[in-house]
Amino acid sequence: MSPAEVRPKLNKLRHVSVIEVRNLVKRYGDLEAVRDLSLTVHEGEVFALLGPNGAGKSTTVEILEGHRQRSSGDVSVLGLDPGDAGRELRDRIGIVLQSSGIEDELSVREALEMYGSSYSSMRDPEEVVELVGLTDKIDERVMRLSGGQQRRIDLALGIVGYPEVLFLDEPTTGFDPSARRRSWELIEGLRDLGTTIVLTTHYMDEAQHLADRVGVIVRGELVALGTPAELMDSAGETVITFDVSGSADLSTLPVDGVITDGRTVTIRSGESTRTLHALTSWALDHDVELLDLSAARPSLEDVYLELADGGDDAAENAPDGVGS
Repeated sequence: MSPAEVRPKLNKLRHVSVIEVRNLVKRYGDLEAVRDLSLTVHEGEVFALLGPNGAGKSTTVEILEGHRQRSSGDVSVLGLDPGDAGRELRDRIGIVLQSSGIEDELSVREALEMYGSSYSSMRDPEEVVELVGLTDKIDERVMRLSGGQQRRIDLALGIVGYPEVLFLDEPTTGFDPSARRRSWELIEGLRDLGTTIVLTTHYMDEAQHLADRVGVIVRGELVALGTPAELMDSAGETVITFDVSGSADLSTLPVDGVITDGRTVTIRSGESTRTLHALTSWALDHDVELLDLSAARPSLEDVYLELADGGDDAAENAPDGVGS
């Protein structure tokens, strides 16, 4: 029986923290890339860590993986300090980088066997390629694969060793919609087997769909933490949009928070019923139509963009390769 078959349902019986971060700080000279960051990731959950470029999320993940030393604070992954755990930790985690740097002369099978040999237990290469939807490519040279197919091989390399914790860095970049959906199903399947997954992504729909909880880092600080639903509810506003027919003066709209783009109007309101009533009354009084009228609570992307406002400034001030 494989490790993935042995572990799973134990997770349903207890609520265990597999990653614990307390007061994490990472400095590069005078730059504090990560500032007093604390979080916990539970066994068998998908935890999405989001933030603009330069915010400190990649630095944080690299510290968790054992690839970067912290300046101060306490970090535990699977009960081990990633700063000095070495092979003991590497044997229990999987990492999917934005580019794995696979030797393109290798066949897919050879690449999986080579990477898998570094683990104490590995999945059969044929099982892995089936999981990522590349069964017919197992004996193909990596150089002959498309960019999206190579990205799927990166994902395959990350799961070949039955990881207890899987770190995914932008795992679906370059995927077509079908491959992206298949990857989501794979990630959900791994979670159902008890694998803990730490996901970084710039696709907010991906985080909203996959993540059990989300943390948002801006300028090195954790500024929000919760389920996607909790973060969206915290915005407390409804986004109302519509187009206006005719030549009505939009400056006479009887509500606050109006943003116009030509004849398109966007309004954020904490009292959606009152706002909609005022808008329809205004439209009747001015003999105009409110075209394509919609009212929706903010998406995770809306919440993220508001939280991350100004985060790009941090990226501009960070040294090359630091604080991302």
